[in-house]
Amino acid sequence: MTLRGLRAHIPLMAVAGSQGASTLELVHSTEQVTEQVTEEANRRRTFAIISHPDAGKTTLTEKFLLYSGQISEAGSVKARSGRKTATSDWMELEQQRGISITSTALQFDYRDCVLNLLDTPGHRDFSEDTYRVLAATDAAVMVLDGSKGIESQTLKLFEVCRQREVPILTFVNKCDRPGRPPLELVDEIENMLQLLPTPMSWPVGVPGDLRGIVDRTARSFIRYDRTAHGATESSEQRCDTDQVDPSMPGWTEASEELELLEALGTDIDIKGFLAGEVTPVFFGSALTNFGVRLLLDSVVDLAPTPGPRFDVQSAPRPVDAPFSAFAFKVQANTDKAHRDRIAYVRVCSGHFQRGMNVTQARTGRPFATKYAHTMFGSDRSTVDEAWPGDVVALVNATDVRVGDTLYSDEAVEFPQIPLFAPEIFRRIRVTDTNRFKQFRRGLVQLDEEGVIQVLRDEEVGDVEPVLAAVGLMQFDVATHRLENEFGAPVALTNAPYSVARRTDEASAQELRRLPGATVLERSDGMLLALFENEFYLQRIQNEKEHLVLERVLAEQEWLSDGSS
Repeated sequence: MTLRGLRAHIPLMAVAGSQGASTLELVHSTEQVTEQVTEEANRRRTFAIISHPDAGKTTLTEKFLLYSGQISEAGSVKARSGRKTATSDWMELEQQRGISITSTALQFDYRDCVLNLLDTPGHRDFSEDTYRVLAATDAAVMVLDGSKGIESQTLKLFEVCRQREVPILTFVNKCDRPGRPPLELVDEIENMLQLLPTPMSWPVGVPGDLRGIVDRTARSFIRYDRTAHGATESSEQRCDTDQVDPSMPGWTEASEELELLEALGTDIDIKGFLAGEVTPVFFGSALTNFGVRLLLDSVVDLAPTPGPRFDVQSAPRPVDAPFSAFAFKVQANTDKAHRDRIAYVRVCSGHFQRGMNVTQARTGRPFATKYAHTMFGSDRSTVDEAWPGDVVALVNATDVRVGDTLYSDEAVEFPQIPLFAPEIFRRIRVTDTNRFKQFRRGLVQLDEEGVIQVLRDEEVGDVEPVLAAVGLMQFDVATHRLENEFGAPVALTNAPYSVARRTDEASAQELRRLPGATVLERSDGMLLALFENEFYLQRIQNEKEHLVLERVLAEQEWLSDGSS
């Protein structure tokens, strides 16, 4: 490491006072900074919450904020008049539809730890956003609906976590409602996910009447008092399990089930958990706050601290190495008054200091970090320093793209985050030609965020490009944001394509002359050949074997190869 590199990792006061210092003093200061990096990294927990839509993911996020003291009243996903909306669902369209459309970063303190929570969209149409977020986390809380168990999107997200060896804590939600037997749900987790469940808590009550939760580790029963709409913390009364009134509804059944569970033990296999082979299971109700504090405490106790991250050469980057980070999300217009653009970066190693100059690996250009913030939904505050595991929002980072690596001193590049193969296509045009400039700027921004993919014909440009997406709801989000954030009224029309293949320039020239096919360029420079259907594609491949027509990475293929 150069002297310049050493200085970049010494606190400003130390640098100011080091004029004329000996080499020994400089090395000593560097060792102190290295120790501080390790200490601060050990205080971090960076995790995501994943689930099928409507399982209660956003509600649980809101209750984590409540129990950590960040908010005094929890908001609602579908807020009625007079009630606040969920902190993580800050977009207007999210509040209108009552679903999460974009991932959200929330940083808060709890029990002398710094938690970086990433709330993710549950809907399949926004899978790419969720997958990008999971690349930036060290653990995940998987939320299951107690009446439905493991649903399709939950299964997909679990597979992403498995491929990335992300440890999972499972929360069975909505236990205050009639649902499936807890033992049946535990068996389903083991059989469907091939994951060894270790119940850390257990519900007590009858269907529709949850009385409390047994903390199996502490061998105690926690009784909760309901609060209005679950907006404030529920009072908790603890007692030993042998002191519980046996006449309590549901206690006899719960006691018998707990006896069966004793054979499994109450201690979590930490090694198996960190390897993604074991999951601690918690029961409760996010809406009524039952079991929320117990789960939050377990995130702190069980979730791993930030560790080495592998670069493109599969070499580990230690957390105490010089500063490095990668961008996993880009978001525009979180502040409508200033029309800002934010790049969310996960700090992988070293000590980040606001204003430090870093290098962008993709371009090799220097990058100034003058405007750095920590995010809390749509709210933000200036951050002067950050450590491994932290999520830093770089404001007006116009050149930073999803997947970009930033570093200081020692060069490093982390693997790119892939774009999925599009499945649905629409042509788009602005209906007010006076708003064409806003239309074009909005398309660029939505493309960079990954809301949709924009495909352009070199002869037509942005007059009527093709939008490509995985799900229909992406088009709804794109048109809503173009009209409301960028002031560009638009119209969509069907595009007669259903299959995309990657091609090259030589093949593109011939493909453009064929009926039923066209070639468009994606913003990353990739040429995509679009076909009306699989049958026509197959015919062309059989007749013109010399053409380059390669599969674009699909969702299921990414799931089967976590290194992609």
